[in-house]
Amino acid sequence: MFKPLLIAALLAVSPLTQAGADKPRAYIVSPVDGATVDSPVVVVFGLKGFGVAPAGTVKENTGHHHLIIDAPLPDLNQPIPANDNYRHFGGGQTQTSVELAPGTHTLQILLGDHAHVPHEQAIYSDVITIDVR
Repeated sequence: MFKPLLIAALLAVSPLTQAGADKPRAYIVSPVDGATVDSPVVVVFGLKGFGVAPAGTVKENTGHHHLIIDAPLPDLNQPIPANDNYRHFGGGQTQTSVELAPGTHTLQILLGDHAHVPHEQAIYSDVITIDVR
């Protein structure tokens, strides 16, 4: 009796576990959400299930990072803007140092393709909030 229940439980859970395992994910390694930091702020980008390639490189399942500072996600069907709120890392960089004024700031990562356009299934991190001294 115990074995059939165990097998049934594993079969019921495994599709849920596998569904999120294959999905690419962007995240901010550092700083952590809620951190109090000094400027310049070192931001380390994380990416799982996808590769990093410089802008202009047309290669399946790759992209490059864009750091969004104190702004919402842009239109995901258009090229990502390039300004102080939307910083491009087209060289394939996986971290940066950013000068930020004292106060509360939000950070988010959005992956772009070879032409700085978000992928069809957009890959972006959760928004984190930091306080700069």
